[in-house]
Amino acid sequence: MKCYSASQIRNVAVLGHSGCGKTSLVEAFLHVSGVTSRLGKVDDGNTVSDYDAEEVRRKVSVSGSIIPVEWNGGKINFIDTPGYFDFAGQVREALSVADMLLIVVSAKSGVEVGSEIAWDYAEEMGLPRLIFINGMDDEHADLDKVVEELKEKFGKSIAPMQIPIKEGGKFVGYINVVKKAGRKFDGTKTKECEIPAELTDELETIRLMVEEAVAETDDALMEKFFAEEHFSVDEVYTGIQNGLAAHMVTPVLCGSATTSLGSVSGLLDAIVNSSPPTEKLRKSTKATDTRTDAEVDVACSESDPLALFVFKTISDPYVGRLTIFKVMSGILKKDAQLFNVNKETEEKASTLYVLRGKEQIEVSELRAGDIGALAKLQNAGTSHSLCAKSRPLRFEPVKYPAALLSMAMLPKNKGDEDKIGQAMGKLMEEDRTLKFAVNAVTKQSVVSALGDNQLDVLVNKLRNRHKLEVNLIVPTIQYREMIKGKVKVQGRHKKQSGGRGQFGDVHMEFEPSGDLTKPYVFEEKIFGGAVPKNFFPAIEKGIQECVLAGPLAAYPVVGIKATLVDGSYHDVDSSEMAFKLAAIIAFKEAFLKAKPTILEPIAKIVVTVPDDYTGDVMGDMNKRRGRVLGMEKAGRKTNISAEAPMAEMFKYTTDLRSMTQGRGSFTMEFDRYEEAPAEAQTKIVESRKKELEKEKE
Repeated sequence: MKCYSASQIRNVAVLGHSGCGKTSLVEAFLHVSGVTSRLGKVDDGNTVSDYDAEEVRRKVSVSGSIIPVEWNGGKINFIDTPGYFDFAGQVREALSVADMLLIVVSAKSGVEVGSEIAWDYAEEMGLPRLIFINGMDDEHADLDKVVEELKEKFGKSIAPMQIPIKEGGKFVGYINVVKKAGRKFDGTKTKECEIPAELTDELETIRLMVEEAVAETDDALMEKFFAEEHFSVDEVYTGIQNGLAAHMVTPVLCGSATTSLGSVSGLLDAIVNSSPPTEKLRKSTKATDTRTDAEVDVACSESDPLALFVFKTISDPYVGRLTIFKVMSGILKKDAQLFNVNKETEEKASTLYVLRGKEQIEVSELRAGDIGALAKLQNAGTSHSLCAKSRPLRFEPVKYPAALLSMAMLPKNKGDEDKIGQAMGKLMEEDRTLKFAVNAVTKQSVVSALGDNQLDVLVNKLRNRHKLEVNLIVPTIQYREMIKGKVKVQGRHKKQSGGRGQFGDVHMEFEPSGDLTKPYVFEEKIFGGAVPKNFFPAIEKGIQECVLAGPLAAYPVVGIKATLVDGSYHDVDSSEMAFKLAAIIAFKEAFLKAKPTILEPIAKIVVTVPDDYTGDVMGDMNKRRGRVLGMEKAGRKTNISAEAPMAEMFKYTTDLRSMTQGRGSFTMEFDRYEEAPAEAQTKIVESRKKELEKEKE
């Protein structure tokens, strides 16, 4: 593969709703550009970008895939992204290095949730976007309807660039609105044709719509538009380029990725000709110079010192460990020395690759703006910055969505716990949205993900890649126990069995401490040496052991104050152990007398949904014993602040998607412990007893 400069490179993330044809479109790019001799199909499991075993089995993308295409003297690095919401982390990685988005929309289904989310990503990241309406060969395709939906959803920046030509109900070509020229499909290419007379009026209407969008980009063009003067072809294309870079124009093209490959060639032409090159689309990127901690602008320039940003890692038993990066500045050559700013270590860039799906194409160098991969780097990970040591820059890390669906992972075979930990470490290198940790209190191995599909993929990868079988169950809720009353009790431990006996006697007061962040507070108010000071640590140790598992349901105890007020001892039989046991007796008796109660963890939640769903979300939150605290407008959506018991929120990720058709999102974090209602406490205690009995079996 040739070496390209930034002026010849476009980095394009392909986004859209699941099933809209993103992978098929990328496959068509490869075919019409001559890379492949046949058109791979998702249903046949033979596409270049969906090469993972899980993708072949599911017939959907689960990971981002780099697909470089050479076209008209330039290079387009397409990043094919998954459409399922569970794999949003892969989309985020693509967005971190993309210079523009290609949003694929179904000509039959129109603007779907995935289309809206892709647009929101573009707005959030400040990225230009181009829309391709796919599936024009479908008998139910309706371009006019889809364009109207796009304008209604996304505003006047929508600029249709093509009008479909149909003969006998079949999609056979299109009119180039800018050039006012007809094109008919001829295999993977197009040829000139007459503009059908019945489309002349529509052409003028659509051309006027494009000119209106372009006029917004330049004062001179705006004056010309108001003077009702038509724009030249060059003026329109220049306006489109400027409008794309300023996010003021969104070109819309149409076609079919599976049957009308000439339309795909037209799309490639548009990406190369209509969109500005990388150094204009993203003139500079913010980074921190670690020598001064100052924020600097890093130009996409070959003449500047080398700087790479790692946006993805592949850790596969067959492929090996690949570090995938974008060259932010400079030129990367084989055997270059790289300084890892995040780890403060140096590594050598040995073999340099360009990836095309799972294929590794060796190259001698990569220049600013390009995307490549390095094998066998020891310390580099996702979001790391690799630079020339003379200019150590740290780029902003990839912003991942929080993993809010948690399940406990149980090995089916004894002794696999350590192996699971090692395998999860490798899988988390690939997918940074996955979280895995052993809970210090429950001792359960808990995995967190974005949704059920992601967890299912994880279980299958553990089985197929690492030969590990696991079950996923709802994790144990971390309830707490406390007391609400104040009592004074005596704890007396006396044992005589020949020889030296055991004797410890304590009089203690137990009451709430008022601080639920600490298990206990221990004080002593002993007068006259009723209990010698050297036994105080043993008494506290008894309390320390008791708070680990309370008398109600063996949950940890919090917020208790224990005060030693009196007691007695024996010169010979008293010991540290005896006083520790006396304290334990006092604790257990006092706890059950002092109005014991169960505390449940409460989460603070912010749900972001379109206005149409606020009523449903608030009603559902009430059913979960939650409380809505307030609402705040956030652009086209509303943020609903609430709090709810964490026990009611385990499946909220799935439920919210179902409730809002995928348009809703939320954040959640632990806030505090709060007394559970009496009815809930009864269920909690009963459930805990069964759980403990099962553990004994």
